[in-house]
Amino acid sequence: MSYPSSAELAAAGLEISVDGPALTVTLNRPDVRNAQTPSMWRALAAIGAAVEPDVRVVVVRGAGASFSAGLDRSMLSPEGVEGEASFPQLAAAPATEFDATVASYQEGFTWLRNPQFVSVAAVQGHAVGAGFQLALACDLRVLADDAQLCMKEPALGLVPDLTGTKPLVEAVGYARALEICATARWVPAQEAYALGLGQELVAKETLDGRVAELVAALTAAPHAAVSATKALLQTASRLDLADQSAAERRAQRGRFVDLLAASR
Repeated sequence: MSYPSSAELAAAGLEISVDGPALTVTLNRPDVRNAQTPSMWRALAAIGAAVEPDVRVVVVRGAGASFSAGLDRSMLSPEGVEGEASFPQLAAAPATEFDATVASYQEGFTWLRNPQFVSVAAVQGHAVGAGFQLALACDLRVLADDAQLCMKEPALGLVPDLTGTKPLVEAVGYARALEICATARWVPAQEAYALGLGQELVAKETLDGRVAELVAALTAAPHAAVSATKALLQTASRLDLADQSAAERRAQRGRFVDLLAASR
């Protein structure tokens, strides 16, 4: 499977570039602060399905001043976005149809957890609602000092439904996650970093350079070892110690076998 064409990506408000082992996905609707639509989510899912085996890092960034202002608000109107089901139409659909539709939207986010690569969100400016959740879908987040995060959905009468609730609770704990969501308040970069929502906090003008340095560091160790380690860490919170220890043994045996084969 190949990546969507540049024309298909442009129609969805995206761009991609590949530099060796790094794939960069850019949300490219700067005139609307990279507001997201279903076509963008489908294109993100298509990118995820086509990631090549030698890609080791996926960087997600936004063009212009913001990472993403979240949902394109026109989707909430009766007219919706041209060619897409509006939210009122979705609300009137049978439960099974609604579930399938939102599940397809979520695929634009879940692929970023693939153990094949490490995903990095380069967050500047606004990361609101779907934008916040897209950043949370990534393994790591580098925050520019002008970043402002907000889980806006509850203020709109909605809930976060683009796979953001689990990583938010994992990052900051249940009580703080509830406070952030229920108040729909802005979380500035310095607080977000202190809470663990970002792994690094940098000056806005150094964001791209620092992400490039991080990509280099993430690709220094052998690919299979990093991939296997990511997979182990993903199971650590849900397995008990005995099961996680067994998973470590299985993963390590695979590494030993591969290293032995490579040495012959």
